[in-house]
Amino acid sequence: MLKRAAWLAMALFALPAFAQLSVVKTVPGSSNPWLAGMPPGSTANGGDTAPAQSPVLVDGAINVSLGGTVTFTVTGEVSNTPTLQGLTPDGAGPVPHTAGAENGVANVTAPLNSLIGVFLDATQPSLAGPAPAGLTFATPAELSYAALSPGLRQPFFIGDGLTGTGSGTQQAVNIPPGATRLYLGTMDGFGWFNNAGQFNVTVTQATAAPSAPLEPIPLTIAPLAALALAVAGLVMLRRRRD
Repeated sequence: MLKRAAWLAMALFALPAFAQLSVVKTVPGSSNPWLAGMPPGSTANGGDTAPAQSPVLVDGAINVSLGGTVTFTVTGEVSNTPTLQGLTPDGAGPVPHTAGAENGVANVTAPLNSLIGVFLDATQPSLAGPAPAGLTFATPAELSYAALSPGLRQPFFIGDGLTGTGSGTQQAVNIPPGATRLYLGTMDGFGWFNNAGQFNVTVTQATAAPSAPLEPIPLTIAPLAALALAVAGLVMLRRRRD
């Protein structure tokens, strides 16, 4: 019985722990995803330059190199003109990036004035080889994905982070292998420099934390292990009395 209790204690140590961390970011309407990871002085179609029109790096508590998934809670509004248009973070009709792939980042077709994300590795994207194929978010099915697995340098639609516009379940985006950075920008065809508004974005990352070591016993698990061993001791004492 004592051996069985010991195995129970070890099983408790082996249970996977899940970490969930969040960070809040402000994403201006002028955030061009095709300047993600590019150094100061870099340019993009329509007169945009880094860092003035660079997208927003998600840093702080979020570490995409750990893998897992990210979800988004989004409020606010942006416009591809200097005047706001009363749109939600899901934006308007779908448009492509008029220059196509640029600075090593793939093209995407997504709702105008929506929130867009792109994962990068540690390499400057323009030096990372040919851009991958672009994704398309134009149909209701494409926009209402429950889970998405974009690749590195593949911009993807986030919108308000829900399967519906202002309703539905939260959409999950799987972090691609090799990712070290996540950038947030807005969808436009060209020339982000005169865009207006901003999004307020809460990014939440869920990862499977490494298993706790057997020695020393973590304080959060020690009470459970002690309980298992105490039960084993009581059972053995009772058997001896019988």
